[in-house]
Amino acid sequence: MRTLNRTTESLNFWSGILFGLGAVAFIDEVIFHQLLHWHHFYDKSTTSVGLISDGLFHAFSWFATVAALFMVADLKKKNSWQKKRWFGSYILGAGVFQLYDGIIQHKLMRLHQIRYDVEIFYYDLVWNVIAAIMIVIGLIILKGEKNKTKVSEGKVAS
Repeated sequence: MRTLNRTTESLNFWSGILFGLGAVAFIDEVIFHQLLHWHHFYDKSTTSVGLISDGLFHAFSWFATVAALFMVADLKKKNSWQKKRWFGSYILGAGVFQLYDGIIQHKLMRLHQIRYDVEIFYYDLVWNVIAAIMIVIGLIILKGEKNKTKVSEGKVAS
């Protein structure tokens, strides 16, 4: 029974993480790449290469989202979907992806910036602060769910 609980908890966690990654990547792609035309996933080449990179990025986001939904469907079929645990990991995954994008892709790898020909500091600040807030909220939700699990198993919550 304990292994089943850990497997269920793990599937709830990872499906939420994948859905968060995919959802934020999708929102980023649609808003900043397609609607606002602020940047492409890879801006160090031609517009054609940028559009191809956007397509690959979009495919990744949908693959992650669809994979997560298959995992949720399996959990729901087994009556094992833990909505709050899943939601906490969804918010955590969204925040982790956004922070990764803001620090690794924007600053370290320099694949693209949020926007060009403007003072970028405030855009970066808002982007990364929102990511950090999502991470903290996700962790708080997950911590609360972990404590509930400990209490229901007869352990003392800490």
